[in-house]
Amino acid sequence: MEDPKQQGVLGEQPARDQDHLHREGKDDPSRVMASEDAQIDVERRTSKPEPSDLEAPVVTEETTSSSPIPYSIFTPVQKALIVAVVSFAATFTGFASNIYFPVIPTIALDLGVSSELINLSVTSYMIFQGLSPTVWGAIADAQGRRLTYIFCFIVFFGACVGLAETKHYYQLVILRCVQSTGSASTVAIGAGVIGDITKREERGGYMGYFQAGLLVPLAIGPVLGGVFAGTLGWRAIFWFLTIYSGVFLMILIVVLPETLRSMVGNGSVPARGVSKSPLSRIMEKRHPEMVSTESLPNQKRAPINFLGPLQILCGREVVFIVVFVSLYYTIWQMTVTVMSSLFASVYGLGDIEIGLTYIANGVGTVLGTLTTGKFLDFEYGRAKRSHTGAPEDFPLERARLRSMWITAGIQCVSVLIFGWTLQYRVHIAVPIVCSFFLGYTAVSIYSAGSTFLVDVFPNQAASATAAVNLVRCLMGAGGTAAVLPISNAIGVGRAFTLFTGLMIAGLGFLVVQLRHGARWRRELEKKLHE
Repeated sequence: MEDPKQQGVLGEQPARDQDHLHREGKDDPSRVMASEDAQIDVERRTSKPEPSDLEAPVVTEETTSSSPIPYSIFTPVQKALIVAVVSFAATFTGFASNIYFPVIPTIALDLGVSSELINLSVTSYMIFQGLSPTVWGAIADAQGRRLTYIFCFIVFFGACVGLAETKHYYQLVILRCVQSTGSASTVAIGAGVIGDITKREERGGYMGYFQAGLLVPLAIGPVLGGVFAGTLGWRAIFWFLTIYSGVFLMILIVVLPETLRSMVGNGSVPARGVSKSPLSRIMEKRHPEMVSTESLPNQKRAPINFLGPLQILCGREVVFIVVFVSLYYTIWQMTVTVMSSLFASVYGLGDIEIGLTYIANGVGTVLGTLTTGKFLDFEYGRAKRSHTGAPEDFPLERARLRSMWITAGIQCVSVLIFGWTLQYRVHIAVPIVCSFFLGYTAVSIYSAGSTFLVDVFPNQAASATAAVNLVRCLMGAGGTAAVLPISNAIGVGRAFTLFTGLMIAGLGFLVVQLRHGARWRRELEKKLHE
């Protein structure tokens, strides 16, 4: 399989004569492209069977326009099913994080500790949320998506059982770290799956749906947390997560196919052992013509590279956009974390009422990621149609990152207004509306940045996503630990003015990426070709 950085601009080519190629054992794109006889033989044939739902033509990614081999054999229906599964998988990190926020005062009272100490459990959660994907993401990029998913959910399930029975503060902190280790990596692995099966022209939309799955819990998680705390008690939130994860794990084991390209190519090479889902076995029996009888030739399984995310961060090609995205995500996470304590102290709200105040933020995040995904596809298509130069000069940064100027400006204004309305105890509707725009803009920026990273590193999509996850979570851990003490020390208004200033200064990272990112990527590609 070609190095993605050595491939050209994406083209679309019908998948002609897949059956013929499979019978001839030519499933590897590099072999087909190297064989002129195979291409001539395909071009001579003037008729082909009508594609069924499972055999619908798919498009190739960054291959020559004459290549008859599709980038992925999965049909739009199959892609939608796979994206739905990984999107549901991504909900667990959001639920585990956001269902917790409204019950922070209640847990503090029940365990006999301060809210600041419970906030430290949020900090420790975010530290492991940043660190664990660097491990799981590297494993997923080398040993397969499906097996890594299974291990992650087993860890998450066990942690939820322990949290539901915890009676001491130290147990809470330790088990929250374990819970984060199991759930956080679903985001990186899911991004890897989408990178495996989609081309750039459609990737923005699929990433939008995936990010929506990640962020739907922001809308309903706090509400559920408040309802559970106000009725069944805060432990019920962890029993809910236990049942939810157990049921979903069974569904994932049955449905999700292996997509890692070094294992299954474009999907036509059968996976083996646990990596093959029961549904894949059934489909192979019903449609044997879609299955290759050979393993991937001339391609060895990639070794596990635990330093992959750090190596990506050390490259100047993407580090500036990673820091920019992480900074804006951190300020948003700080706001969400402190909302429960501030709303309780300023407006005297209870658990259920606090949970309801998070709805606006959650709705904003869902709308933000859905609209951003479609907008990214539109922008990419427009940039591709207007680009007449060499493929390596395609303005990827402009196609993916240009909209960030608007969303960053809206987020800065929202943060500033949010802080001062709480300072002067303005009607609660105003900070709630600000939280809507905060959620919308923060996830819009994060979605655009994540899609850009997957475009740049399609064969290391899980590691690339883990890289931005590492930075944003470590920054978020420090931010969530500091936001309440800073607000108490200098006042809420001044504190959020300080945060706004940091965001404005962070625009410099976006400027550097837009001005120099394309040149740095071309220099890297040239070095790889030498």
